[in-house]
Amino acid sequence: MKEGGPILFYDGDCGVCTRSVQWILRHDHRGVLRFASLQGTTYTSITQPKPADVSTAVLLVEGKLYTQSSAILRAMLHMGGVWSIVARILLIIPPALRDPAYRWVARNRHVLSAGGGPGSCRLPTPAERARMLP
Repeated sequence: MKEGGPILFYDGDCGVCTRSVQWILRHDHRGVLRFASLQGTTYTSITQPKPADVSTAVLLVEGKLYTQSSAILRAMLHMGGVWSIVARILLIIPPALRDPAYRWVARNRHVLSAGGGPGSCRLPTPAERARMLP
């Protein structure tokens, strides 16, 4: 894992969000991304202005915060391989067109998880656990 690399903040109480983090862990073969819950101390310790609600993913890269679809697509850029190619293509689309789809998923994430909250997630490996921040 790259020390000081990008941090993807996610809703730790959301099954869709935690499964998305698990998907990224499986596909980020370079191990660049780190993760922390929006409800955790790492997120609350950020000093720059940040979204107060937990209905969006937040990506912190070199002191800059990205939200909504930009957070997810920029996280994919860091994953490399085919995922960075897909992200580069989708980043061409303006956020005003991308974000409504993101917001729909965010509004419906608890329904979409169908009871698959954090208690139903697999346990991370020791290497994955090292990428999780408080």
